[in-house]
Amino acid sequence: MSNVIVITGASSGFGALTARALASAGDTVYAGMRQTTGRNAPQVEAAEAWSQEHGADLRAIELDVNSQESVDSAIAQVQAEHGRIDVLIHNAGHMVVGPTEAFTPEQLAELYDINVLSTQRVNRAVLPGMRDRGEGLVIWVSSSSVKGGTPPYLAPYFAAKAGMDSLAVSYAGELARWGVETSIVVPGSFTSGTNHFAHAGHPADADVEAAYETRYAGLMDQVAEKLAALAPEGADASLVSDEIARIVALPVGQRPYRVHIDPADDGSEAVSDLADRTRGEFLARVGLGDLLTVEAGAHP
Repeated sequence: MSNVIVITGASSGFGALTARALASAGDTVYAGMRQTTGRNAPQVEAAEAWSQEHGADLRAIELDVNSQESVDSAIAQVQAEHGRIDVLIHNAGHMVVGPTEAFTPEQLAELYDINVLSTQRVNRAVLPGMRDRGEGLVIWVSSSSVKGGTPPYLAPYFAAKAGMDSLAVSYAGELARWGVETSIVVPGSFTSGTNHFAHAGHPADADVEAAYETRYAGLMDQVAEKLAALAPEGADASLVSDEIARIVALPVGQRPYRVHIDPADDGSEAVSDLADRTRGEFLARVGLGDLLTVEAGAHP
């Protein structure tokens, strides 16, 4: 039986690629995106055309992760049409670049809303159904910046992704006894195949930003150039979508807890391995070792 999948932030980049990879595998995929009748109308048309051309079941759906009303409406529609959601993929996110001091607190709050609080809105809509059935898979698209090497001028984004990753870790233990699996997918820096840098936000305080330019002129150009040079040939964003499709296709109970797709190798995998091993050892010490695995068919 094919999976019914909801993926957030699926208008472009990792999200759009993943939606197509999963639909190609025979799953029913709801590609969540904002402004389906406005700014993203061309993306909706492209998804429909692709679905017809490939004989796949890819459906664009209005889903603004910053709105609980929009989230609830989208999830209710999927539930009404299929009676279940088998896989939820947290992919929606936004990047900003610039000196951290030049961002206002309100800008940081907005970024945290998009990258972190959005996952809580969607979880609260989707997880009751998964818990009732005693099965499901939640995939979190994290970032190697959470534990790897981090250049300056990306701190607000890095902090938000770290918050999301921390939520994913705790949710994994809290969902295990319900039979709901967790996989945390950790992409490194991909300079092709995504719009992260092209659509990145910038600081509101132009005066502070200008002051930093007197000491850090051209820093982001330097970082982007070096990141591109670190990536081996063929390091395309499709590596991430292909890995997500592979995880979804694995049997229940065999999905990995965390995987890295980091062609530039910023060190995140080594640090994450230690952190995840430490987590496992600690849970075992406090008598919660069962939370490290999810048994198939763990019905309520």
